Amino acid sequence: MLQATIKLCCGIAHDHLRHLPGLKTTAIAAIQKDTTGLMVRGSHHLSSKIPSYIQRVMGKETACPEPAGDTRPSQFSNVDLSYITQGEAALQQALSILQQHTSWQAEMVLDNKATMSSAALPGLGKVFRAEVVLPMPVARLHQELFERIEQMPQWNPAIRAVKVLQRIGTDTLVTHEVTAPSPGNLVGQRDFVSVRHRGRKETAIYLVGTATHIEKLPLQEGCIRAESQLSCIVLQPLAGDPSHTRFTWLLSMDLKASANTLLEGWIPKSVINRVLPQSQADFIKHLGRHLSTTTCP
Repeated sequence: MLQATIKLCCGIAHDHLRHLPGLKTTAIAAIQKDTTGLMVRGSHHLSSKIPSYIQRVMGKETACPEPAGDTRPSQFSNVDLSYITQGEAALQQALSILQQHTSWQAEMVLDNKATMSSAALPGLGKVFRAEVVLPMPVARLHQELFERIEQMPQWNPAIRAVKVLQRIGTDTLVTHEVTAPSPGNLVGQRDFVSVRHRGRKETAIYLVGTATHIEKLPLQEGCIRAESQLSCIVLQPLAGDPSHTRFTWLLSMDLKASANTLLEGWIPKSVINRVLPQSQADFIKHLGRHLSTTTCP
């Protein structure tokens, strides 16, 4: 099978075959299946860079960088693999919601034409959805929201700190985020420990996050450890205008109450249902301002 698909790949290298519908996709899928299988079984004769190399030869473009090093499963510890699994599970959950759930209740429309809506979903409770078109290409937004995530407090005043605790391969991060104190803030300071995972599907990039646990990070003084049940930002080029991006954000959070008393840190659902969509709206506003006043590094 591998020899046959490599011959198919070589054939597509010719211009008259390169653009035949479906042929390139079939070759890529077949070759990756064979080479990846050989690498997982421990072959010393194939480089782990072969699948990504073949993608580049075939002209497959992505908005995210190709893996820079060896990403074979054998290089990861069981803990690393658990983080990757959590990220993949969050991505599949988000994809399922985006594809299957169509009944969203309108919440508000912002000045920048962002629409805010919500839905009550099994296992997650209320999920908030924000959608807007931003005048920036996908690659720029992806860079700010994933590659440069630790710089987020520089442009988002609601965040005091973001620290990448661990990088696993090229598509998974473990992060610690701390919200900024705010006078009169009904919610109070929270911190989050999250797995962040990057996925791709056709032209879209998916940036998902979900709560996780890490032993070496104790509770922070003055903060309540909250949980991101699901966060998924979808970046997709606007049809007909790749300089603009359709930005879709699903968000479900458990802001938690303090463990000290039953009342300290307790937040009524009515307040949460105002705070979360407002935090999404503020985030989009600050992101838009940041992008409009800075150049791509």
